[in-house]
Amino acid sequence: MSKYLSDLLKANEPMFTSALKQLELASGDQSVDVRLTAELIGKAHMKMRELGLDPSDTTGKELYHALMSLVKKHDEFLSTKIGSKDSSDVSDLLPRIKDIVEKMDVPKKVWVLRLSVAKRLLKAMPPKHVMKHLGYKSVDSMLKREPVAELYGSLRFAEDPEWLRLFLQKYKSLRPSDFESRDIEILLMDSEKWGELTKAFVNKKRHNLTHLKELGVILMLPMPVMKMRGITITVLPLLLHYLNEIRLYSAFFKLQQVKPDFGEILVNTLIADPDKHAVMAGQKIHWRVIQRYFGKLESEYHPEMFEPHVQPEDLHWRKAEEVLYHVEPALHFWYDLDYVAILHEGRPVTFNLMDIAISYVNDLPYHDRAVYHFREALWNEIFMRYLGQKTLEAQVLKQLDNEMIAPESLVLHSGGLG
Repeated sequence: MSKYLSDLLKANEPMFTSALKQLELASGDQSVDVRLTAELIGKAHMKMRELGLDPSDTTGKELYHALMSLVKKHDEFLSTKIGSKDSSDVSDLLPRIKDIVEKMDVPKKVWVLRLSVAKRLLKAMPPKHVMKHLGYKSVDSMLKREPVAELYGSLRFAEDPEWLRLFLQKYKSLRPSDFESRDIEILLMDSEKWGELTKAFVNKKRHNLTHLKELGVILMLPMPVMKMRGITITVLPLLLHYLNEIRLYSAFFKLQQVKPDFGEILVNTLIADPDKHAVMAGQKIHWRVIQRYFGKLESEYHPEMFEPHVQPEDLHWRKAEEVLYHVEPALHFWYDLDYVAILHEGRPVTFNLMDIAISYVNDLPYHDRAVYHFREALWNEIFMRYLGQKTLEAQVLKQLDNEMIAPESLVLHSGGLG
């Protein structure tokens, strides 16, 4: 049954199948992949029937267009719910989307760089291109008049790669005392001020959001058009996704604050985001999987090794579709489908809301359909299913708790899923 998962993920073979066998041997469970495959097919067929389709004779293209039609309908529902009369009016919708997320009762507290320290770093290495773009000759004058989070957001669009590399290296001197707890900030960047600088990024990414992990900021970039279909159902779940991402790295940095090389870990994470935070039966495990696994458990179960710095609320996370159906009940259709797809002609047709929304907003044809978020979700789901086996959970916790244990001493064989 691992072949079905392998085909959905377009995984490297025979490494993928070998890796699953190692995980099964280490966990003592020989059927995690079988159960997951059956669940994927079962959920996909159930949702196809809800769409009025017959799973036995529906083509991938028919399913894709049915999902696109549903996203169109749900986008209109959502835009109406947040008070807009035109579901394609970008300038009207973006502030409304920002406002509703800011009012949502979801965790937003994070451990991030103090703004005073962020200013000090910019003062020590003035961003010349940003200053020129804004018309400042003095960095002090710019820092007095411009929001520091907005300036940090502009660095990646205005400064060259070498300047960014050197600037990030300065983070190596940062200490835990340079960080504080505060709420995630959502910034809607002004079109006249930043539109030209950010246009290339928006066109490449096919959406207008980015985030600053170390500052706890989500940037809503200007859109290069006035009208765009599907803007609400694309931007709203992506905003919720980035809330989770920032909280994910906040918890990781809190856990690392006791390390003597805290600054090095910070820089390496921001530049390369290494996935070897633990090793489970020979497979590298990203902190994302660990955080989500423990975040899904009952709140009273909180491993001692996370304390006192990482608390249960730091690990808590909620999928975007779980939040959205409380805004508009019709969106319950998408609940718990982020890792679900069905295979057609060797390629997945995904039920992941963000993938379908991105396909819809960009009017992607069937053969160019988005599958990125689904594949990431399925990778994470596979690892979490195996991490749920107590022997592997204990193995991962032992590595996180004891820096003296070399990860390679805990594995069966080398090799990865990727």
